[in-house]
Amino acid sequence: MKEKILITGGAGFIGSNLTDYFLGKGYAVVCLDNFATGHRHNVEGFLAHPGYRLIEGDIRNLADCQAAVTGVQYVLHQAALGSVPRSIHDPITTNEVNVSGFLNMLVAARDAKVKRFVYAASSSTYGDSQGLPKVEDVIGKPLSPYAITKYVNELYAEIFSKTYGLETIGLRYFNVFGRRQDPKGAYAAVIPKFVMQFMQYESPVINGDGAYSRDFTYIDNVIQMNELAMTTTNPLAVNTVYNTAYGDRTTLKQLVALLQENLQVFDSKIGKVEVVYGPTRAGDIPHSLASIDKAKTLLGYNPQFSIQEGLKEAVAWYWENLQVEG
Repeated sequence: MKEKILITGGAGFIGSNLTDYFLGKGYAVVCLDNFATGHRHNVEGFLAHPGYRLIEGDIRNLADCQAAVTGVQYVLHQAALGSVPRSIHDPITTNEVNVSGFLNMLVAARDAKVKRFVYAASSSTYGDSQGLPKVEDVIGKPLSPYAITKYVNELYAEIFSKTYGLETIGLRYFNVFGRRQDPKGAYAAVIPKFVMQFMQYESPVINGDGAYSRDFTYIDNVIQMNELAMTTTNPLAVNTVYNTAYGDRTTLKQLVALLQENLQVFDSKIGKVEVVYGPTRAGDIPHSLASIDKAKTLLGYNPQFSIQEGLKEAVAWYWENLQVEG
């Protein structure tokens, strides 16, 4: 067995995919999750694995964090309350989880002398910055409580690197999608939500006129970035942040067309479902596009999945698994 990794939020969409991958690579994996947004069905397949341990706990509780980092070499910190609208609705809980919880994890990791702390940062940190593509050292003012919390994470990580010598790397995720992403609930991500609606012949609602664009990033590209960040031996590559994306943008109108195109393979009637346009959502940025030059240069990042390739894989997974559930 290789070294031991703690994955916080390990029952969530990204965390469970990371768990699956690293168990397959021979690492021992500890999962810390309170199942607030993660799902038990995401971890059921790991429970019998000799290298897997599930700790049901909360990052807002320092003792839970300390128990989880015991004997761990690396932390992949994915636990957070995501969603801009959720943070606008409930900024206090978002701050408690994303800031206080993050600080607890940094303290626990420092005290346990882990080798490296890799954490999920966010493209929301770019805020009102107008320039495209987004480059890591040029950010604007945050546009939501969620964005503030993710920026504060970066500031805390930098201080822990400088003050305590804890190696940290932040990965600014750009609109990640793929297998295991939850289509249900008020704060569901757009791709699985639209897929589920199309499968039920319901009209998806686009916020705005459909011209807003995003750098949609398939889960396997994100796994690659986490592995590179965790294992890099380049001293220039640590104690910094990286865009984690494909480096291309797609409008919401184009996204819907791609989803219909892929879903029609399974059900031709989906191609006839009308799309509805609604009001623009508060806190949303109009356009998002990442420069991935820094990750390519310092980490050797080479994303394998464009949105077209990723959607083909993701839609096939959703079709099979959402059909089973519904």
